[in-house]
Order: sequence, then structure tokens, then C-alpha cells
Amino acid sequence: MEAALTTDAPGATTDPTHPRDRIDTSVAHPARRYNYWLGGKDNFQADRDSGDAVAASFPTIRTAALENRRFLQRAVRHLAREEGIRQFLDIGTGIPTADNTHEVAQSIAPESRVVYVDNDPIVLAHARALLTSSPEGATAYIDADLRDPEKILRHPDLLRTIDFSRPVGLMLVAILHFVADDDDPYAVVTRLLDVLPPGSYLAASHATHDHLPPQIAQEAKAAARAGSPHGLINLRTQAEFTRFFDGLELVEPGVTSVAEWRAEDAPQPRPTAAEVSMYGAVARKR
Repeated sequence: MEAALTTDAPGATTDPTHPRDRIDTSVAHPARRYNYWLGGKDNFQADRDSGDAVAASFPTIRTAALENRRFLQRAVRHLAREEGIRQFLDIGTGIPTADNTHEVAQSIAPESRVVYVDNDPIVLAHARALLTSSPEGATAYIDADLRDPEKILRHPDLLRTIDFSRPVGLMLVAILHFVADDDDPYAVVTRLLDVLPPGSYLAASHATHDHLPPQIAQEAKAAARAGSPHGLINLRTQAEFTRFFDGLELVEPGVTSVAEWRAEDAPQPRPTAAEVSMYGAVARKR
């Protein structure tokens, strides 16, 4: 195993055994709210209140969270089995649950190498569950924010685990909608893709208001804020989401509901696009 749970963020603890010192239980965080929607126990009242506020306007949010997780697993499975990808950079990891990226990838190719990135100290507290690599492979965890790609790309644990001369699967699942337009999410994705060699892939999913009635869409956006600086969800259209894949070659079936992406073997009937309200896609860098 090749990983060191460290951070060079100003003011942040460098002792990985005490990440809870940085947890603000009074402020909702997307990773903990997502854990709540998935039925997990690693969340606080602020996360539950925020999650319930979203559910009040979008009652199928738990279905959306579950289908998004299944999309991640199918995307990793496709990349490992069909495309031969053996390296993954998973940003916006979330709290560990069953069938994490390294578990799916290493079940197909034990030599797979995975680097996880998240900015929630409670994810850091559970990161050792993400570091249970097969003997043939490797995993690492980086405490960092997607909006700071340079910190991610220069981190020694990333450079020690990922060989950028070989293709990489970049996983940005249910994370881009937390990046505001002012933070230029398209430039962030471009910067990450720039360091990846041809033959690499981007797998991403993103919340949308395309399938919601206008009033519900506005209520969902207001509820998502829930008084939290971490709560803002930037719902984007299909065209806006597709723009993240400019210059890449989309894998069939292209941009579609996460519930429908290569879901032929998933439990039937599939949730509707409106019930999930999230797009997903996988694309290859030429």
C-alpha cells in the first residue's frame, strides 16, 4: 500500500489520526448528506436537516443518490473490463461504502491503482477503508478540493501512485455541481485532463433541472442551499454538462440519465429521468 494521509492546506491538521478536529457538525456537507440519503450513519443533524429539506422538494433524492452510486460502479467496471484502465483518480470520493472504486476495479484487475480525493475531514477519518488495496495494486487518499487542481496534481501521493505516462480514469461523479460558475468548473476539468495521456477517460455525473417543473427546480435549488456554504448545488442543463466533454470521444450511449447508462443488467424497471434528475457520461481522450 502506498499512501500517506497528509495535507498541506494552510491551518489544517497534519495528524491524520485526528481529522475530527476539523469537523464542523453545525454545517451540512455534501459527503455527509449523501451518506444520509444512502442510509449511512456518518452524518450529523445539520446534514440530515439539509437532506430532508432537499427531499421535501425532490422526494426521489434517495433514488437519485443510489442510482448515481450505481453509475459510478458501472463506469469503473466498464473502464476496467472493456477499456483496460488500470489507474483511477476519483475526486469527490465521499464516505466509504460498499463497492468503492478500488474494490470494483481490483475485482477485475487486482493490479489497479486508485487515488481518492475529498475535502471532508470525516471522509479522511474513514479513509483507511479506502486504502485496503489488493497486494498487487495500490491506493492513496488526498485531502484536497476539486477547485484546487494544482494541489491535487502536485501531491506526492498522487505522483507516487499514478503513472501519467499511462491512461487514467478520471472520476468526477456527483461533484461538479458543487463547483460554482465563478470557480470555472470547465477550466478545472480541462486542467485535470491536460495532464492525462491519450487513451484516458473522464467519467462524470451531474445534477440537472431539465426534467423538473420550473417551480420545483427553483425550490430544489433553494432547499439545496439549506443555509450552508457547502450546500449550494449548481443544477446545469444537458448542454452545459455535455460541455465538460468537449474534445473527448463519448462512449455509447453518450450523455444520458445515470439510471440508463449501460444499465441493461440493472434491476428493472429503471427509474425515470425525472426521478433521478442526473446526467452521466464517460468519454475517451484522443
